[in-house]
Amino acid sequence: MLTYENRNRATGNLLRAIQFGSPAWTPCRVGLMPGTWMKHREALEELVRAHPRLWPGFKGKKDFDSTGGNPLYEPGRHTDSWGAVWENVERGLSSLVVEEPLADWAAFDSWTPPDPMRDGHLGPREPWDEVARRMQAVRARGGLARGGGLPHGFFFMRLWYLRGFERLMLDMAADEPRLAKLIRVVEGYNVAVIGKYLELGAEYFHFGEDLGMQTSLPVSPEMWRRFVKPSYEAMFGPCRDAGAPVYLHSDGHILEIIPDLVETGVRVVNPQVRANGLDGLVEVAKGRVAIDLDLDRQLFPFATPSELDDHVGEAHEALRSDAGGLTLYAEIEPDVPLENVEAICCALERVCKPPEP
Repeated sequence: MLTYENRNRATGNLLRAIQFGSPAWTPCRVGLMPGTWMKHREALEELVRAHPRLWPGFKGKKDFDSTGGNPLYEPGRHTDSWGAVWENVERGLSSLVVEEPLADWAAFDSWTPPDPMRDGHLGPREPWDEVARRMQAVRARGGLARGGGLPHGFFFMRLWYLRGFERLMLDMAADEPRLAKLIRVVEGYNVAVIGKYLELGAEYFHFGEDLGMQTSLPVSPEMWRRFVKPSYEAMFGPCRDAGAPVYLHSDGHILEIIPDLVETGVRVVNPQVRANGLDGLVEVAKGRVAIDLDLDRQLFPFATPSELDDHVGEAHEALRSDAGGLTLYAEIEPDVPLENVEAICCALERVCKPPEP
């Protein structure tokens, strides 16, 4: 287990929260999409400056039109290192895969997967010596040396980026033998990357992909356990064994497999409240795994400020305990009015009680 010694205040409190060590406040954060900055610009910057408890150390937004160097937020088509073609139709929001390199299994034998030591998601990987220096610098500041090096959609979604969603569902239903080979390729790439980060001293791993749909899993829990869970164990098990907590983001309904995720080594799960429901998360997850609750993005654009305050308060009350195990996250898309962004920030400050910087 990671210890709190020699950590800055925020990192130490986060560790206490995810390790059920009685945090002083509920960690919380607000994510602002590039498209949100592009729309609201100086007005959003003024709002952020007004909430230093949520954005400590904010120095100002230098470029409201920046996409952070991520090509997937830029218009046009982009080919990743696996051969999938992505298309973006709205600058500042992400792309979708429109062409899968293995849509026809006939291409499998001549297809070349990326090299985990050299190839990242969209091009050459950051040099490993730079990764090591960056993690050392973070630790020196009392932060967490985060590992992973894998993009959103690192395994289950990667399979459908390669085959196409419907074709992948049919492959699973038919027990297509080439799917087992493809799974080994993707798993092997990920295990190699994770192993390298562990070798360099990573202390905390953040992974993300969407395992659920609005009201259910896309496959039965039994099928998920057959085709996905063994690879999750292969990827997350070494992190667990090394004492490096695993954080897993997933959009969609995942209630039935949260216990399985814990078994594979997940220590922090990031579920969506609307897709899973507060009652379901209390029953399945509260006290069993740390929850970084994704507050209701489908509510944010349409609710009144009072309704948003109630939503944040209700979620916090349902899932918090004195021992910890809860953090809150609000992702702000361009369709959220500024008055609602302000209401969300005020609600988080009220119920989570983050300290003054």
